[in-house]
Amino acid sequence: MLIRTLSALECTKLLAAHRIGHLACAKDGQPYIVCLNYAYADNHLYAFSLLGKKIDWMRANPLVCVQVDEHGQGRGWRSVVVDGRYEELPDRIGHKVERDHAWALLSKHVDWWEPGALKPVMPPVSDSTPHVFFRILVEEVSGREASE
Repeated sequence: MLIRTLSALECTKLLAAHRIGHLACAKDGQPYIVCLNYAYADNHLYAFSLLGKKIDWMRANPLVCVQVDEHGQGRGWRSVVVDGRYEELPDRIGHKVERDHAWALLSKHVDWWEPGALKPVMPPVSDSTPHVFFRILVEEVSGREASE
């Protein structure tokens, strides 16, 4: 196997080409990892979720990590790791533009809401939506590729 480091541009292209990654967060020294459906734009990964463990943990510790990979021919693969910061996009004044941007990016994909269990209502009705829209600021990105 030949393994090489991906450039920042190659990492960004891989993030933009995919929609599913693995989100890692930590609280009180305990790691937690889950699948994440996302859309990449403007140096951010945009996503949404119902309230639960990952939102609680990211609120407590906004430092997160996301891994995205793809399999190539034979045993080949490419993998990108993002070190980032969780930023919630609440449904209130001051966040409408960012929240609408997240909605626009995510809704470009068919059934983008399925991992969140309930399809959000647009426009969201204040205090009635259980969904949390958020983004992850990409602070550092690295990647590798293996080929035979």
